[in-house]
Amino acid sequence: MPKRNAAKGTTLTLKVAKKSIRTTLDGRRRLTLSNMGITIFPKCLLKLTNVDELDLSRNLIKKLPDNIGSFWSLSWLDLHSNRLESLPESIGNLVGLTHLNLSNNCLISAGLPSTLGSLTSLKSLNLGMNQLDSLPPTIGALDGLQELGLFDNLFINLPEFLKVLRNLTKVNVKRNPLSYVQLDDEGNQMELSPAEEDMYLVHESSLCRTCLKRCQEQREGLPRGEGGGEGGGGEGDVFEEKRIRIYHGLVVPNSVAKVSQDVWRIRKVEHKPIK
Repeated sequence: MPKRNAAKGTTLTLKVAKKSIRTTLDGRRRLTLSNMGITIFPKCLLKLTNVDELDLSRNLIKKLPDNIGSFWSLSWLDLHSNRLESLPESIGNLVGLTHLNLSNNCLISAGLPSTLGSLTSLKSLNLGMNQLDSLPPTIGALDGLQELGLFDNLFINLPEFLKVLRNLTKVNVKRNPLSYVQLDDEGNQMELSPAEEDMYLVHESSLCRTCLKRCQEQREGLPRGEGGGEGGGGEGDVFEEKRIRIYHGLVVPNSVAKVSQDVWRIRKVEHKPIK
């Protein structure tokens, strides 16, 4: 098919795609088709079995092909800022993926297949800026996962399986309607109340010594000051515990972490669709 002028959009063919492949500094073959107004996933790309990295971000794609799993060579897939509402079951066949970016789409929890738990090579999974309020429990099998983006979603409670993902170093859950657990004097759960501020979990090693000590004191429920004497009445005798659920190796920092944290927020852009 002929190549049209830029004003009318570009028809993506296998020939055009091959010309767009570049070799990265570390020797990987990357295909970048970002911000091209693509509305339908080009099935011709599935023939490029030698591509290691695929960037289809900032397009208008609503659906991935059912046989996306045949793109077995991929280790890096970027689909952020599209219009995806669900993922096909076959995405679980991309077992070589180490990085998957699905942020800034229209994904709902029912649209995430349990096969995501088969992507055991994943180190980074970005699901931020969607409409998610839960995740498939099978994601708890992703032992190698180091970074998880859940920001700008609808989570009230964090997934329980975060406790067992031992290699997580960063979990971005900013701008979710999260709740904290309020406990009475005997440690019994009383109610769930709206979180007072955004939560951003980071690994303990990313905090300075002062911030780490402060977080540990709060996590253990230690009072911040001493009381006013026998019989009560001092400020230190009145202490309302508010504890956030504990996740292994992760704490909630009270000040800026030692290392700047990624926000992973992607701006939406205007597109000219391919006809």
